Amino acid sequence: MKKRTFFARAALALASLLVLISASQNGIAAKKSTVTSKASTNPAFSFVTTGVACKIKSATIANDGTIVARFTVTDSKGRGLDVGGIQTPGTLSIRFVVATIPQGQKEYTAYTTTVLKATLNSNPSQTQASTDSGGVFTMVDSATGTYDYTFKTKVPATYDAAATHSVGMQAERNLSEFGITAVVSADDVFTWVPNGSAVTVVRDIVNSASCNGCHDPISAHGGGRKTMLYCVLCHTAQSTNPDTKNTVDMPVFIHKLHMGSSLASVKAGTPYGIYHRGAMVDYSAIQFPQDIRSCTSCHSSTPKQGDNWKTSPNRAACGSCHENVNFATGENHANLPQVTDNQCSTCHAANATADFDLSIPGAHQVPMQSASLPGLVPTIMKIASATPGSAPVVTFKMMDKAGNPVDISKITQVRIVLAGPNVDYQVGAAGIRVSEDPSKTAGANGVYTYTMTNKIPATATGSYTISIESSNIVTLAAGTAKQTTATDAPVPVRQYFSVDNTPTVARRQIVATEKCISCHGDLKFIHGGRRGDAQECGICHNPTLVDGTSKQSVNMAMQIHATHRGEALEMPYVLGTTNYQEVRFPGDLRDCAACHVNNSYQVDNVGAKAAVLTPGHWTPTMQPIAAACGGCHDGKSTASHMLANTTALGESCQSCHGIGADFAVDTVHDRTK
Repeated sequence: MKKRTFFARAALALASLLVLISASQNGIAAKKSTVTSKASTNPAFSFVTTGVACKIKSATIANDGTIVARFTVTDSKGRGLDVGGIQTPGTLSIRFVVATIPQGQKEYTAYTTTVLKATLNSNPSQTQASTDSGGVFTMVDSATGTYDYTFKTKVPATYDAAATHSVGMQAERNLSEFGITAVVSADDVFTWVPNGSAVTVVRDIVNSASCNGCHDPISAHGGGRKTMLYCVLCHTAQSTNPDTKNTVDMPVFIHKLHMGSSLASVKAGTPYGIYHRGAMVDYSAIQFPQDIRSCTSCHSSTPKQGDNWKTSPNRAACGSCHENVNFATGENHANLPQVTDNQCSTCHAANATADFDLSIPGAHQVPMQSASLPGLVPTIMKIASATPGSAPVVTFKMMDKAGNPVDISKITQVRIVLAGPNVDYQVGAAGIRVSEDPSKTAGANGVYTYTMTNKIPATATGSYTISIESSNIVTLAAGTAKQTTATDAPVPVRQYFSVDNTPTVARRQIVATEKCISCHGDLKFIHGGRRGDAQECGICHNPTLVDGTSKQSVNMAMQIHATHRGEALEMPYVLGTTNYQEVRFPGDLRDCAACHVNNSYQVDNVGAKAAVLTPGHWTPTMQPIAAACGGCHDGKSTASHMLANTTALGESCQSCHGIGADFAVDTVHDRTK
């Protein structure tokens, strides 16, 4: 039968009242849509509202085991939506799952299950937690979008009414017939105890916000599942992938997935993956974007059980990363077999007494983040002789974090960097970037005065930068079996100054270090730890810096865009021997604000003026906007487009891609498309 348009469906709705809607839909619930669209401003569809939000209001279990969940589903303006897609624009897909935490256990067991057959081999079928199928929707109040959902699945007669139960729901709204191609979604979870008791047992270990530090927004299985509270209802110990025999139990699956290429089994040649929805998803190449020992990157203190990672160690979770431990035999476990989890916390305490001890935090101590590091605290006190043609004289102080003077001749490295001009760091003409070693300078009480050998260019005007980068290699847990070295490095300090008495102009801020570390943990993995600050990076990664091997530009804008686009690049981006086409970005590449601040990604706000050397790209040089955009959009046709729209007067990008233009950056990167 020919599919009815919304208008035909609306006419039909006028002739009948929708009281009961039956559906054979799988289930889960939604909180709020994080996506908006400009489509609702189109006069042709002025009646169309966007977004979707859902909320489970209550849940009950009848004497015969029938489960009923009452919920609301609304648009972005809080107006009720029709689950049948007849009385309101767009179609809805709503799915539900119900699960319980059995007495004495810590994880959910789902009532709603399905049987999956192996596709790739003759492995036995597996019962998995899933969503309900064949339930019934009953309208309660159309204005508020309130409905009852009666599950087809029933709880067994022996179910425990005193145990924690949870209903999860997801809602996905499709408005493609109105020109909105992206499906918006949301989910929600309602938890209760059927006998009316207070909820005391929960499963709330990882906050979704922690996931979104990298994945923003996390949206598994096509986008409809956005919260960890919902994910754990299906990712239970009862669920095993039949093709690979790998469990998809949340703590095991997530640890292994993020370990990826670091798994002992993967290093030994056995790939790790899951066969899902007709395809093998191989996680063997994944590299975690920070030190894998950084447990608190995911395990924050915000959830109700946020400290479980250190207070409730268990063989399944720990063994998922530490694959070479055989708990049954004691191999690689100090020859101590462990057949239960009862004694795990006896040895592996929740609080460390020393770096690298047997406690959970101690065993996962990242050396560069150890509290026992003495610390270096540099301070620029004064810059003199800072005029064109002169060598700057820098007075600075170096202390440790306890306030003790540091002898710079005894630390691993200290560098004073001179760079400019601040409008465009570069080398040549009036630009300069030099680094000098002041470690032989005499000082007293941690104060040093160093006269640079390099001079400010004679033709220099405007503002320049002096920075101090420093680091020291120290030994931690000295004299023990856990002795290791660590780089003790502070964030570089900078001071901006004018060379000609004009007002001092700071280097513009394009990205924020805080945004980088939301995914990377810190930036000390770069260049030995000395430059753990995004603002410092631009000093070297300027328009004139080119990789000596590939001749690719290492200008900050081009390099960072290219490295993060990674596997989606059209042409290889190689620096030295590293091919960044192997990088898999975990978030949404269209979300420029994930890294940028102050709308710096807008072509109207690009402050760079200097051409970028790009001998390894399509043309030997590119203008600054083209270089930035070309880091992601690296195809030949795009490069030709950029070249064709550059004249002797400069780039014309703002005409089409400026704020408010037809192809504005926000429009072409619209995450709803």
